[in-house]
Amino acid sequence: MTSLELNYAPAVTAALEAGKAVVALESTVITHGLPYPQNVETAVLMETAVREGGALPATIGIINGEIIVGLSQEQMDYLGKLAGTDTVRKCSRRDLPLVVAAGGDGSTTVAGTMIIAHLAGIEVFATGGIGGVHRGHPFDVSADLMELGRTPVTVVCSGAKSILDLPNTLEVLETQGVTILGYGTNDLPAFYARSTGLPIDERVDSADEVAAIIEARRALQYGSGMLVAVPVPKADALPFDEAEAAIEQATDEADEQGIYGSASTPWLLRRVVELTDGHSLKANIALLRNNGYVAAQIAAALIDPD
Repeated sequence: MTSLELNYAPAVTAALEAGKAVVALESTVITHGLPYPQNVETAVLMETAVREGGALPATIGIINGEIIVGLSQEQMDYLGKLAGTDTVRKCSRRDLPLVVAAGGDGSTTVAGTMIIAHLAGIEVFATGGIGGVHRGHPFDVSADLMELGRTPVTVVCSGAKSILDLPNTLEVLETQGVTILGYGTNDLPAFYARSTGLPIDERVDSADEVAAIIEARRALQYGSGMLVAVPVPKADALPFDEAEAAIEQATDEADEQGIYGSASTPWLLRRVVELTDGHSLKANIALLRNNGYVAAQIAAALIDPD
């Protein structure tokens, strides 16, 4: 039986060997989010935020069947130019072996990134929002939720994407035994908006507090992950009612057009951008940067606890 070989960027290898803080980043934001070149520019902004927070970013992707931990600017540009085509596969758990075996190109979802980050020894991962239970389709449940229940990586995000059924998403996370921390908030963030009014397990107000909880989870030898839910910055947030109206309209339109499954999330996100005159995109980019910064602080706190 052969073991999977990961391809590390030299800077990532050096940081891991030296015991320095590293934060994993996904690559679907490059291939299944924004058009080129805005997709690559957003990925670079997130990497910059991680560096500003005190850690090294490691964006994960697959090129020619090789899993790369720490995409270069050239590699991100290559994947970015494939956005909107059928030549790059969006990779969750089920897709990774298919792309690797075929020697294809792929970007990693939350679940896919968690798997590779864990194999690489990276414990903190920053993203925009996780997947969840789709509105009106209770059996359409993202693999992200199950991955959080079985892979010990801490995911820093702004909650689940608010195009989803958030109460049911929380129920599934509870069933999976996933701890949800609210970073500076008493309830679950609403992705574009700062609050849903839905409960979280515990409020934390510093990276050191999060690091202490991660250390306790390590000691318990849990095989599950953890969510750190960070509200979108106030200056860029949408009012909850405005975001909800756009999401409801987009969801109705998706149902009318028969858009479902893995195709629904990117379609819905694009439609919400149109319905909010770009305000949701501004919020999305702001929360990505902020989450990268917070994740870096948490990773640094794990390396050098007070």
